[in-house]
Amino acid sequence: MDLNFSNPDTLTQLKDMAVFWLAENGKNLVVALVILAVGGWIGRRLGNLTTRTMAARNVDPLLAGFVGNTVFYAVSIAVAVSAVGQLGVETTSLIAIVGSMGLAIGLAIKDNISNFSSGVMLILFRPFTLGDYVQIAGVAGTVEKITLSTTLLKTPDNQKIIVPNAQIMGTVITNVTGNPTRRIDLTVGIGYGDDMKKAKDVLENVLATQPGLLQEPAWTVAVANLGESSVDLVVRPWVRTEDYWNVRFELTERIKNALDENNISIPFPQRDVHLFNEQAQ
Repeated sequence: MDLNFSNPDTLTQLKDMAVFWLAENGKNLVVALVILAVGGWIGRRLGNLTTRTMAARNVDPLLAGFVGNTVFYAVSIAVAVSAVGQLGVETTSLIAIVGSMGLAIGLAIKDNISNFSSGVMLILFRPFTLGDYVQIAGVAGTVEKITLSTTLLKTPDNQKIIVPNAQIMGTVITNVTGNPTRRIDLTVGIGYGDDMKKAKDVLENVLATQPGLLQEPAWTVAVANLGESSVDLVVRPWVRTEDYWNVRFELTERIKNALDENNISIPFPQRDVHLFNEQAQ
């Protein structure tokens, strides 16, 4: 047929063909539309039900959402294939064509697929979850959102950082707040002329009266290094992760004040410079 749309006969023929096709397949078309509508509704209900059920059993929200979406898309694909089959299309050939198209599209968007697969790995293995403070791909921040392609971080100064998931899975992941407790590591330098035992007693007393410190594991106060200008003592108490920064800031200030009150110096690097006056020969 000559597809010259400026020709009235062509339009008439197309209309006649459409009317004939609807007369022959109208019932099947209605059934296919019903399958799509009902199947889509069922898919959404099953996806939401799966998510709610897993959430009610205290499953991680990310995993619950991922499984719920997977159920929805799986049902949607099955419904679409069934609807197309109702119209008389050979579904086996259709699946083969879709598979070939998927391969071609996959090669064209391999980077996106890499991010997608990495997102699936992050959700399934959960090296971190929402609210964790992490160091990933050379940046650090609190995890605000994890999608199948990117992870959204918020820095302490309220910047938004979007990291592709493929970069996360290809590097070291440090989950700073992944455990319920953390150790504070402080180094305190005292002068070589100061009483080392007295300094350690002062530090022990500060720790004993510091709110927020855990009794177990026990804290450590020990000589770590004999530096060029100071004797370096390490102070290592344990705290709950959510208390880390508040306790660290307060503890650092109290240590400085306690050492000052006990006349224990905190030396700074210094050099002795000797000048020689050489008389000209």
